[in-house]
Amino acid sequence: MAELTQMKCVACRRDAPQATEAEIAEYLPQTPDWEIVERENIKRLERVFKFDDFPQALSFTNKVGELAESEGHHPALLTEWGRVTVTWWTHKIRGLHRNDFIAAAKTDQLY
Repeated sequence: MAELTQMKCVACRRDAPQATEAEIAEYLPQTPDWEIVERENIKRLERVFKFDDFPQALSFTNKVGELAESEGHHPALLTEWGRVTVTWWTHKIRGLHRNDFIAAAKTDQLY
């Protein structure tokens, strides 16, 4: 099993396949604190990160933004006092792709 943090996100086309159940089973152990949630019939990876105050949460948000730009893959970010909710999914395919697990693993590294 390749380590997700060593991988790079790839450009995703509309016809790219969503992650299979077997792939999800392979990737989830490398992103154990992430939860698969479904909203609007779209599977997404989501995690809430806790902080002591708003400046720490905002700093983390900015780091995730820099990661997103460097990978060319962008999450939904909700920054609140003492917490940041990060949600990864691939908009073009309306579901999960390996890119989402790569980005989640790299987000964990930032934390």
